[in-house]
Amino acid sequence: MKAIQLNNISLKYKEVTALQDVSFEVERGELFGLIGPDGSGKTSLFRILTTLLLADSGQAAVDGLDVVKNYKEIREKVGYMPGRFSLYQDLTVEENLNFFAAVFNTTIKENYYLIEDIYRQLEPFKTRRAGKLSGGMKQKLALSCALIHKPSVLFLDEPTTGVDPVSRKDFWGMLKKLKQQGITILVSTPYMDEAALCDRIALINKGKILQINTPENITANYPRPLYAAESNDNYSLLKELRQNPKVRSAYIFGEAIHVTLNEQLTMNNEQFMEITPTIEDCFIELLKE
Repeated sequence: MKAIQLNNISLKYKEVTALQDVSFEVERGELFGLIGPDGSGKTSLFRILTTLLLADSGQAAVDGLDVVKNYKEIREKVGYMPGRFSLYQDLTVEENLNFFAAVFNTTIKENYYLIEDIYRQLEPFKTRRAGKLSGGMKQKLALSCALIHKPSVLFLDEPTTGVDPVSRKDFWGMLKKLKQQGITILVSTPYMDEAALCDRIALINKGKILQINTPENITANYPRPLYAAESNDNYSLLKELRQNPKVRSAYIFGEAIHVTLNEQLTMNNEQFMEITPTIEDCFIELLKE
């Protein structure tokens, strides 16, 4: 039995299509990433899987339970960390955690081993109100509250958005440890560099799945040579490249311009070398198909 199954899930908000025939499966104990920009349908999909929203069509199951027929059982078995901080800001760290434990008829003591590594960092601030915590600490508290009832599947919707790089790194380290405890994790993120930290990923845009595979296989299957070009004036070079009929695509990527070609091109006075594609390069390439 798969931890998560989706078959042709579709959803519209009035005239806007949020999800288009989305289908994929997540194995038990897998760290699966849903990767895409803001507005691509990630949150809508999470809300359907956590029984907070009904799809217009298609079927979905979590832990073998139908998201429509068995919504009560699913709510008892999963952990959900929404993209926006949603804990009680006027309650302290400790009060929030005690509250969520009580909601699920458990205690902090009973499942402390699940959150020990995280809560150890929060403990010095346990009497501080949640609304007064830093972004990184709010993130850790929200994760602790989502874990306190020992969920079988953990849904994390853009958990590192707006968080500093150090906290982002720490957070992904925590996810690796949770995975070792057998918890299935579905995480969404707009950050393409985080894709490499997942077992498998689904690239999504405008509600449609573009590709599903391991990060390594996605980059290995990039369909053509990719080059990086640099000059003292990258914007002038970008304009020049885009006007050249031999150039298939050219876009700014950090301090360089990433380029694909229709035919061989000789550059003058610039560095122009073949490079290994990133997940972001693959995403951009898929958008052209």
